Amino acid sequence: MLRRVYDNVIALAERPSAPLWLLGLAFAEASFFPLPPDVLLIPMALANPRRAPLFAALATLGSVAGGALGYLIGYALFAKLAQPLIHFYHYDAAFAAFQHKFAEYGVAVILIKGLTPIPYKIVTIAAGAAAFSFPLFMGASLITRGGRFFLEALLLRIFGEPARHFIEDRLGLVTATIAVLILAGFIALKLA
Repeated sequence: MLRRVYDNVIALAERPSAPLWLLGLAFAEASFFPLPPDVLLIPMALANPRRAPLFAALATLGSVAGGALGYLIGYALFAKLAQPLIHFYHYDAAFAAFQHKFAEYGVAVILIKGLTPIPYKIVTIAAGAAAFSFPLFMGASLITRGGRFFLEALLLRIFGEPARHFIEDRLGLVTATIAVLILAGFIALKLA
């Protein structure tokens, strides 16, 4: 079953419409969708290593634009839905402390968590909820998301064919490793 899913993703990655799917997936992941764009970026770069920088640029563009939507969700909806609950439960001081911490460490949070397997939508929505500086948020998002996707693209361009053979020969191990990294990201988020 895992081999069939892998083969289908590789086939999708080789279609002419794949770049649009990557752009859409990156946008959605940064604001509301659970799957990271890496699940499409990596097979696309493996299928066509010379176009890996273009794919990284599309993933970056989609992720940063989706981050703006995530920020808006956190900024607009959090204030309308969660703020009354915060006030009702007398958590105003705790929320003010959260906003202060995010204002103090927000750039570091965005830069670090944007590189990890932690879903980026958590960062984008939290930035909006904390009313973090939008221009600073967008700049940090561009740096961290671009850094992540271009690093992946560079590595896949350099190690493309050997990496593809490694993944295909050890598909179960690679999938388990990715799952562990995502789980570790969620645990790190819980502990942070």
